[in-house]
Amino acid sequence: MQKHFVLDTNVLLHDPLGMFQFADNIVVIPIVVLEEVDQFKKELSDRGRSAREVCRRLDELREQGHLADGVPLKNGGLLKVAIATADLPTTLSNMRPGHSADNMILATALRVRDSNPGTPTILVTKDVNLRIRADALGLSAVDYDVERITIEELYSGCADITVGSDVINAFYQEGRLSLDALKTAAADYPRAVYMNEYLLLRSRDNPSQTALGRADTAQNTLLPTRKLREGVWGVRPRNKEQHCLLDLLLNDDIKLVTLVGKAGTGKTLLAIAAGLQKVTEERVYHKLLVSRPIFPLGRDIGFLPGTVEEKLNPWMQPIYDNVEFLLNLSQPSGNGQRDRRQGQSHQDLVDMGLMAIEPLTYIRGRSIPNQFMIVDEAQNLTPHEVKTIITRVGDNTKIVLTGDPYQIDNPYVDASNNGLTTVVERFKGRALAGTITLVKGERSPLAELASNLL
Repeated sequence: MQKHFVLDTNVLLHDPLGMFQFADNIVVIPIVVLEEVDQFKKELSDRGRSAREVCRRLDELREQGHLADGVPLKNGGLLKVAIATADLPTTLSNMRPGHSADNMILATALRVRDSNPGTPTILVTKDVNLRIRADALGLSAVDYDVERITIEELYSGCADITVGSDVINAFYQEGRLSLDALKTAAADYPRAVYMNEYLLLRSRDNPSQTALGRADTAQNTLLPTRKLREGVWGVRPRNKEQHCLLDLLLNDDIKLVTLVGKAGTGKTLLAIAAGLQKVTEERVYHKLLVSRPIFPLGRDIGFLPGTVEEKLNPWMQPIYDNVEFLLNLSQPSGNGQRDRRQGQSHQDLVDMGLMAIEPLTYIRGRSIPNQFMIVDEAQNLTPHEVKTIITRVGDNTKIVLTGDPYQIDNPYVDASNNGLTTVVERFKGRALAGTITLVKGERSPLAELASNLL
C-alpha cells in the first residue's frame, strides 16, 4: 500500500536527496518548508549547500509538471508540494507564535491525512519535539534514519572463531590458512568473512590456545599478523585489538583505517606512533599530517588572538601531548648514547618538516600526496565533511580516522549518523580499507572506571 510521507525542513537540510529515499510512495513537501529552505540558501555552510541542492533538485522536477499536482520520481513514487488550509485547526492556532512554521507543517500533514483516509500519512522529521506534538495530534511521526547505524551493531573489524587445535597448528606451521578450510572447520560461524577482518582462532579443546590473523578474501587466505615484540616508537600493544590496529596502521597496502574506541583506549597515541614510524624510520611517507575538527567541549571561551598557529594551540594540545609522550619513551642506548629522538619536541618535528598540525577548515580543493594523515575526533564530522576529507587523499597517502561515537560535541550529528560510523559501514569489506574497534581502556585504572560508570 502506498503511503504519504510529509517532510520537515530539517530532513532536506540533513539530506538534500532525502525526497528520493521513500521508494514508490508519495512524498509531500509543505510549501512552508520551501520558505524555510530559502532562508538558508545564501549561507556559506553545509546547511547552505544543502538548501541550494534542494532548490536545484525541485527546479529539475518542476520541468516535468506542476509540483502541486505531483510529479513522478524515478523510483516509481510521486512528489507534491502542498499548501495547508487557510484556517489552522484550533489545537494549532492556540499555540504560541514561535511555532508558526511547525504549525503549518503539522496542518499540512493533517490535511493530507484527512484528504486520504484510506492511505497512511507519516510525518518525517528530525525534530524530537515536533514528533511528540504530532503524536499528541494523532499523527504518525518518525525520524529520518536512512543513514542511521546502530552503534551496538557497528562492524568492529574483529571476530572470534572456535576451531579445532589441528587448524591452529596448521596455521602456525604453514604461515597461512585457506578461508575455505576455516569455514569448514567453523561451520557454526554465522556470516561471511570480510576483507581485512581480523580473526582470533580459539581452540575448542584448549581455550588458551589461540592464533590471530587477517583475512585476505582476494587470495582466499587468512594471513598472520606481524610480530610487534619491539613495539612502535616505544609503544607495545597491550591487548588483541591494539595488536590488530598496529598491524593495520603499518600495512602500506591499506590506505584508509577507521579507528573507533572509547576514551583511554589508545586511539590517538597508536595512530601517531605508527605515523612517526612510517615517516621518520621507514620513510614511506614524506610527512605526518594531523588534524581535528574544532568543536569545544561545553561553553566556548570565545575568539582567540594571534596567528593561525597560536589559535590552533588549545585545540591541538591533545596531539602535542601524545607526541611529547612518544618522544619521552626513548631510553639511553647500550653505549650510553641517547636515542636520536630523545630531547626533541613536537616543534622540532614541525621545524624539520616531518610533521604538520593543520585545521580541517581549509582542506577543500587540496590534494595531499605522500603523507600519513590522521583526522582525530572524526565523530564530530558529518558524512559530507568526511567525504570531502577522504577525496583530498592523493597518491601514496594513508588516512586514519579516529573517534568515539559516544563523545560528540557537534549538535548536527549523533552517535549513529556521524561521519566516522558512516565510513566504517560504507567501506566494510573493501581491499583498501580496514577498521578496528578498541574495547579496553589502557590510560589508567581510574580513566577506565570513569569511562564505564559515568
